[in-house]
Amino acid sequence: MEYSISFIILLFFIGAIGSILSGMVGIGGSIIKYPMLLYIPPLLGFAAFTAQEVSAISAIQVFFATFAAMFVFKKGGYISFPLVLYMGTSIVIGSFIGGYGSKFLSDDIINFVYAILALLAAILMLFPKPASNCDIPASELKFNRFYAIFFAFIIGVASGIVGAAGAFIIVPVMLVILKIPTRIAIGSSLAITFISSIGATIGKMFGGHMLLVPSMVMVVASLIAAPLGAQLSKKMNTKILEMVLLVLIAGTVVKIWYEIFQ
Repeated sequence: MEYSISFIILLFFIGAIGSILSGMVGIGGSIIKYPMLLYIPPLLGFAAFTAQEVSAISAIQVFFATFAAMFVFKKGGYISFPLVLYMGTSIVIGSFIGGYGSKFLSDDIINFVYAILALLAAILMLFPKPASNCDIPASELKFNRFYAIFFAFIIGVASGIVGAAGAFIIVPVMLVILKIPTRIAIGSSLAITFISSIGATIGKMFGGHMLLVPSMVMVVASLIAAPLGAQLSKKMNTKILEMVLLVLIAGTVVKIWYEIFQ
């Protein structure tokens, strides 16, 4: 496939938007980039990507976007490494189990699991945040380790079933159930999403669906835009960040449930 300059610019623009949002609210950004990559190019007269190709491009983009944004939050002291260790390990184990178990489930059940996951994330974001949910140093963070391991495992299983990183529900769980301060939740979520994206990226690279040029364009966009999003996040009011995350999750909920009942 040949790629024109205008097509490359479009891909860069899509990657930049998704990566800025990724760095801002601590998600991989696929909930934005996936539909944009799937629908915008053919809408503007360019060649369409297949769902497998979009999935592969998104996987490698998430890997680099979370990697780049993570270091901005690490520099600001907003990543709790014990939290990342407990939740990251648990979510990886859960995702392996869910990924293996998904072969025994029908497409309808898989889509339903994804819809429930997104709906739960939206509901959690509507819960009032504790008054103690203020900025504190990540090194002083206290959290319930059992809850962190348990909920991360459940998220991992569900995410493995649907083939998503599950970052859009990790942050709500951190905020509402674990009572993690917003900026630490965002920074730690990026680190967890980076860990969980490693396997998906390697799998896609060896799966034969990776397109070199679009992937490289998205990676460059990620390395530039994700740190910018992270810097914006550190300066923005936490209530605004929570609202942005709620809007993204709500959009995902509407899209998924619409497809189920279509």
